[in-house]
Amino acid sequence: MKFIHFADAHLDSPFRGLSFLPSKAFNQIYQAADQSLTKIVDLALKENVDLVLIAGDTFDSNHPSPRSQLFFAKEIKRLTDAQIQVVMIFGNHDHMKMTDLLVAPSPYFKLLGNNEEVESAHFTSKNGFNYQVNGFSYLNNHITEDKMSEFPQNGEDYTFGIMHAQEKTTTASQNVYAPFSVSEIKALNYDYFALGHIHLRQTLSEKPWIVYPGNIQGRHINEMGAKGCYLGEINEQTKQTELTFYSTSPIIWQEVSVTLDQKLSKNDLQDKIVKNLDNIKQSTYFSLRVIGAQYLTEEEMDLVQDTDFWRSISMQLAFDSQLVDVRLESNNQLRLNDSDQEAFERAENEIFTLDELKKISKDWANKSQLTESLVQNPDFLAEVKELAKVKMASKLKGISDETETN
Repeated sequence: MKFIHFADAHLDSPFRGLSFLPSKAFNQIYQAADQSLTKIVDLALKENVDLVLIAGDTFDSNHPSPRSQLFFAKEIKRLTDAQIQVVMIFGNHDHMKMTDLLVAPSPYFKLLGNNEEVESAHFTSKNGFNYQVNGFSYLNNHITEDKMSEFPQNGEDYTFGIMHAQEKTTTASQNVYAPFSVSEIKALNYDYFALGHIHLRQTLSEKPWIVYPGNIQGRHINEMGAKGCYLGEINEQTKQTELTFYSTSPIIWQEVSVTLDQKLSKNDLQDKIVKNLDNIKQSTYFSLRVIGAQYLTEEEMDLVQDTDFWRSISMQLAFDSQLVDVRLESNNQLRLNDSDQEAFERAENEIFTLDELKKISKDWANKSQLTESLVQNPDFLAEVKELAKVKMASKLKGISDETETN
């Protein structure tokens, strides 16, 4: 028996922060999740699988657009027309009623666990192999209770579990996505537990299999690398399962670093950046980290952070790849005299604290909901802190150079 496990398609995801892209590139990434899903269905048909497991967050919203609903229904029909069993659950993003889904009724399509109740469904493969799938769907965007006690124990048939959930943490306020522990899942003695929700592909256990496939298309720089689905093949005699990951995402995200140890002309800087982004095998969206940014002039700093500059770099890249993010970082190689070094460290300790940055940015934060949320985002504040350090180091470097030449 063969099966496919995927999750977190997030159809209709808005891909915020990329509006500066040329229309062709913006359309490319807007369609990327759809294309990835189509490739997954193509793989299912090619491999003649018996089962497709969809572990939640197929849509980015519980009110998906007609376009994404119709597209999804068309792809599911390709599977059910081929008599491939599809078992789907809703996640915290697409918490919907079963009646809101536009998929045509079919004996080969099953939405499992409506009303957040664990449900068991029993099936037989084309070769007469019996299996069951146990799981539940979200009806609300949060589930705070541990659902594991509601799952039945493994029976004689090969048993799948399916759940859109997150491991328990020590912070109670974070346990809002059907929190579980790996030991609880292992205690059920299932053969394969198909998880969704975490966008990083990872295997929590191999005996038994407890697997997050990740999302099917990275949406930003924190979702790097190949994305896709797992193809599982079950030995029907021993019930042993082998897994193979298949990359289906048409676009991948990648972070690349460029290290500076001296001043460069603008042309040399551009050439260095293009050279470091040149090793491409498919369409790639890059985040560039410039380490040693204190060697950039003020004008060069403005240049590398300008989206027009990013577009000029992108035009030199293969596979319609794009530079979409640049971050500046000091590498602490700057040598200051003792008094300057002392002043720098004192400023860092007094000013570069998150509390102080929040205080400084208070007025700016009040301008809109977006700026308010950014000030509360520790990653954003860390980037502001790093940029301030880079600019201060650059200023001090200039003072140091002037002193040395006199």
